[in-house]
Amino acid sequence: MPLGPPSSAIHLQSVSNGGTANSSRTVQTVTIHPVALFSILDHYLRRTDAQERVIGTLLGTRTETEIEVRNCFAVLHSETSEQVAVDMEYHRTMYELHQKVNPKEVIVGWYSTGSDLNTYSALIHNFYTHDTAPHPTVHVAMNTGVQGDEKPGVKAYLSSPVGVFAKPENCVFIPVPCELRFNDAERSGLDLLTSSLESTSLTTSSPRSDLEVLERSIKTVMEMLDRVLAYVRAVLAGEREGDPAIGRYLMDTLGTSTEGLEKSGFASSLQDTLMISYLANLVRAQAEVSARLQLVPSV
Repeated sequence: MPLGPPSSAIHLQSVSNGGTANSSRTVQTVTIHPVALFSILDHYLRRTDAQERVIGTLLGTRTETEIEVRNCFAVLHSETSEQVAVDMEYHRTMYELHQKVNPKEVIVGWYSTGSDLNTYSALIHNFYTHDTAPHPTVHVAMNTGVQGDEKPGVKAYLSSPVGVFAKPENCVFIPVPCELRFNDAERSGLDLLTSSLESTSLTTSSPRSDLEVLERSIKTVMEMLDRVLAYVRAVLAGEREGDPAIGRYLMDTLGTSTEGLEKSGFASSLQDTLMISYLANLVRAQAEVSARLQLVPSV
């Protein structure tokens, strides 16, 4: 559903009280979960033609040195050459509803699409500082890479006030390390998204078939085995010093033979996949032969 102009919004201008005083250098890492990334992309794809960028609220947990972004939701806003407006009532309502589902997740910052950081970004950042105080507010800028020659990517920023007078627009965005945290079940979706962005645009890409995904997975495993084999050969030849931790990890993973792979069910899973592919091709061939036989005139 396309986003429209905000119904009840606050106009963020230079008259906003307070400042970006809750910036902190103690945060060393911003960790983002794939659910948040997919939500940002979905929000960007559903935007109206008049919107150059979209913004939203980031939700997650925090420690003294890390901010973990687990979820997010879109926020209605509009930007012109004179002012920017954010729908505060919508933002608060969505946060209250999210708290009923995930009470442990709090507001940690906000996101936007694109790579431009301007005065409006500082004003929006100042708006979110009231929800995260006394903790620092993180800003995640996601470059979708679907316009121009820009490459897709995600960057995280903290703000720090500058100047003699404390104004919301008088701040500088300081980049902080940003990493993606995912589990094995989410990796397939990230690989599909990455391969689609490398081949064509996000809106015209099509998912790969099961055989193509299997082929890519096998090639990835072969590349990993080649790197491990090169490392083992270099250690045995005395070209580099071996690491006992890596040796124990390899022993625990593969064992002294192929028993590790057999116990993990890799061989049986591969046979099942190949059997399903064979049966699917067989059924497709029989259906095509049957359709052609119906076109043959009866004698």
